[in-house]
Amino acid sequence: TGRDMNENEFEKQVEKEEYAYTEPEQAEAEAPAGVVNEIVEACEQMGSSHTGALIVIQRANSLVEIERTGIQVDAVVSSALLENIFEKNTPLHDGAVVIRGDRVTAATCYLPLSENMALPKNLGTRHRAGVGISEVNDCWTVIVSEETGRISLAREGVLTERVSTSMLRDELMKLVERQERGLVQYLRRQKDER
Repeated sequence: TGRDMNENEFEKQVEKEEYAYTEPEQAEAEAPAGVVNEIVEACEQMGSSHTGALIVIQRANSLVEIERTGIQVDAVVSSALLENIFEKNTPLHDGAVVIRGDRVTAATCYLPLSENMALPKNLGTRHRAGVGISEVNDCWTVIVSEETGRISLAREGVLTERVSTSMLRDELMKLVERQERGLVQYLRRQKDER
């Protein structure tokens, strides 16, 4: 509508549109806060059972090309879904899962391997793939080692190993908070342009 909003109406609009927003020509919003808990819970369970996992969390740039290498899923993120996807000897357990917003968009996705010679030689394909996608795309990758059950986090080509579940939750929540601040700034710019 063409009318001006007062500050209170504006804040209500921000709350209402918080996760529904998609800026034109950009990927959907990062994972909302509820999704963080589901990812962390799944990683904790998979770590306990030494179930390997590779979870790519989309940020600003689209991962459609990566999604096309796998099987389309389009399901709400839940710890049970992630655990079932990565269960050994199931059809979807190999490869990566892509998460966009609150959805698992694809499974069994192929990722580019990092060619970084500085990475430890003992890292396997799962870790190299997690780092590799974060080198070439604006995403975060959570890796659960099948051998050790340890959780790692790759972002901007840097691998952080031995991530506790509390650290994983904290880091993913920081990611969500940055996304929320970006949304508020965008909506304020839209208001100023009116």
